[in-house]
Amino acid sequence: MPHPDETSVSRRSLRALDGLNFFLADAQTGVGPFVAIHLASARHWDDQRVGMALSVAAIAGVLAQLPAGAIVDWTRSKRALVGIGVAALVVSALLFAFVPSFKAVVLAQILLGGFGALFVPSLNAITLGLVGPRLLDWRVGRNQAFNSAGNVFAAAVMGFIGFFLSTQAIFLTVILFSIPTLLSLALIRPEEIDYERARAANAGATAGNARLRSLLADRRLTAFITCVFLFHFANAAMLPQLGEMLARGHARQSSLFMGACVMVTQITISLIAVWVSRRSRSWGRKPLLLAGFGVLPIRGVLYTLTACAPLLVAIQVLDGIANAIYLVVGVLVVADLTRGTGRFNLMQGALGVAQGMGAAASTTFAGTIVHHYGYHAGFLSLAGIAVVACGLLWFAVPETKDTERSSYDQREEAPAVA
Repeated sequence: MPHPDETSVSRRSLRALDGLNFFLADAQTGVGPFVAIHLASARHWDDQRVGMALSVAAIAGVLAQLPAGAIVDWTRSKRALVGIGVAALVVSALLFAFVPSFKAVVLAQILLGGFGALFVPSLNAITLGLVGPRLLDWRVGRNQAFNSAGNVFAAAVMGFIGFFLSTQAIFLTVILFSIPTLLSLALIRPEEIDYERARAANAGATAGNARLRSLLADRRLTAFITCVFLFHFANAAMLPQLGEMLARGHARQSSLFMGACVMVTQITISLIAVWVSRRSRSWGRKPLLLAGFGVLPIRGVLYTLTACAPLLVAIQVLDGIANAIYLVVGVLVVADLTRGTGRFNLMQGALGVAQGMGAAASTTFAGTIVHHYGYHAGFLSLAGIAVVACGLLWFAVPETKDTERSSYDQREEAPAVA
């Protein structure tokens, strides 16, 4: 049910937003963690080559993040941007399925990284434009719960498809899931997405009333962005490396293992995302972020203590906790610090740059470590980076929840959508 205070937006748009988060997650899962499994088991690529291929998407994403955020702030057609991204997903999936060359994989990864950069800022902009800053914390948690539920469903379907058919068939499901994704997108009423509110501007503000350089002069933002870089440096390679480790000697079961890992992570996120959003309002942002960052080094160490596949899959609960907190609270921190600037989505892009750079460094770094020294050394190296991230968050990032206005906000908050 919609939140009782969400009286200014139609139930149709809110339900469609739920569906969009669910089905878009389904489509993205098909070209997400299963790529590493497909390249390692079906194409017989080694760890270093897989790491390089995964890094291409991350690098493309880094280059696209700031332009994507700026475009989302600028355009009134938020829904069109999501549609363009879905089309890129479909093309990428077809390349993975039918064109096995290294060049085709690189092109598919570039499409994924470049156009995939539109999804997060567009969805968050649509959400903020619909419900406004007062209900953003609750709605972001709900979005993430539906997104993770979609990931669970897709992981189950694709895991069994990979086991009973082939990893190639997994990519064809992306086309099927793109249909309800686009239908859900079409059902969101564009007139209910307030343009000023969707970019965290004040009523009557002009576009671009805060420059990126001015925003980055805020030490709270730069410290948080650095922490995000380290978080993803420590986190991004863990699941692909686990998938490759489980695939060794169990090529046919590898899709089931990966499906189980994704399901455990996403079920955990789905179960606690709304709880996290509520606690972020009552507890504040920083305690939750410290908890999320703190489980990463524990997870990395635990991977080295057992070779039992069920236990390794169970450890993914920690991945779910860390990601639920980051995905919900990270958006709220940016919203806290950019209120009134008109640059909410641009700063999401800056955060995406940090995330993408961390992910690119993670997969390349961990792939090289594993290639030369083995999986245990790779996991322990990533755990060490996670400790540094947690320490920096503790000392350098203050609580942001009580920030009523950013230093750029001089006008009244935008009115509710009629």
